[in-house]
Amino acid sequence: MGTRERRARVDKKTFSEMYRRMLLIREFETRAAEEFAKGNINGHIHTYAGEEGVAVGACSNLRSDDLITSTHRGHGHCIAKGGDVKYMMAELYGRETGYCKGKGGSMHIADVSMGILGANGIVGAGIPIACGGALSAQVRGTDQVCVCFFGDGAANQGTFHESLNLASIWRLPVIFIAENNQYAQTTPQKYHMNVKSISERAAAYGMPGVVVDGNDVMAVHETVREAVRRARAGAGPTLVECMTYRLRGHYEGENMGYRTEAEVEEWKKRDPIIRFRQQLIKTGVLTEEEAKEIEGAARREVEDAVKFAEGSPWPKPEEILEDVYVSYP
Repeated sequence: MGTRERRARVDKKTFSEMYRRMLLIREFETRAAEEFAKGNINGHIHTYAGEEGVAVGACSNLRSDDLITSTHRGHGHCIAKGGDVKYMMAELYGRETGYCKGKGGSMHIADVSMGILGANGIVGAGIPIACGGALSAQVRGTDQVCVCFFGDGAANQGTFHESLNLASIWRLPVIFIAENNQYAQTTPQKYHMNVKSISERAAAYGMPGVVVDGNDVMAVHETVREAVRRARAGAGPTLVECMTYRLRGHYEGENMGYRTEAEVEEWKKRDPIIRFRQQLIKTGVLTEEEAKEIEGAARREVEDAVKFAEGSPWPKPEEILEDVYVSYP
């Protein structure tokens, strides 16, 4: 088998898996929103629909022992890193079979064994945690990297600036990924910061800053691949700003009057899943039949996850204080 044939086979496997995970995120989020509307999921959920190209494009460059930190909009990050949708859905349902035994809910899913250091309900709180994960790898002498996801609103938090400064001076193996979905809750990015792009701020901390189309999964993949290469080689952090858009509200059930229908429709035309599907079929990586098979499998996997969650037991009252801890100074 020649080099080109080997590369084509590897690419088909890699790209098919990327497409599968993007679909799995969309199916999971769509179903989670439906179950929330039915009253089967309590609390708040913030869906990732529309931003799949960022999480999958970035995490497709990572090894199983690499690390990520997430946000309140974290379902997509978990799935992209390899999280099991059964345990995720069970966590949303508040069942003891969930990743955090039903005690964390949507905004606190974590699985340290897979390098998922946790979603976080506090805006910008995952950024310094990412520095901690990267410092751990550096101290232990491994070549692990940590990918840190955060939104455009978090780029105005003190944690962002402190963490980028620390990562820069210590040359930590962390890739900061700003998911610029245009709004910090309901406030437009052009209003809440007086720079054109978040990536401009990288210069102040002596690290590369790059802007990429976050709805082009291959563009994200290639950009983050270079940032991961630099980090593994000891060259330090990179700030990657991914321009994207959430197709649903900031949280399920909100009034989305701050966005126009025309704006939403325009972004729907840039749907990362539709674009990637067209690209895969056009280049011959997938046939229409193969694409439909992957799509059907994703739907079935999410349906099985809902059944698993519905059939799982509730946490026992006597276990309410287990796995709950507080750190004292």
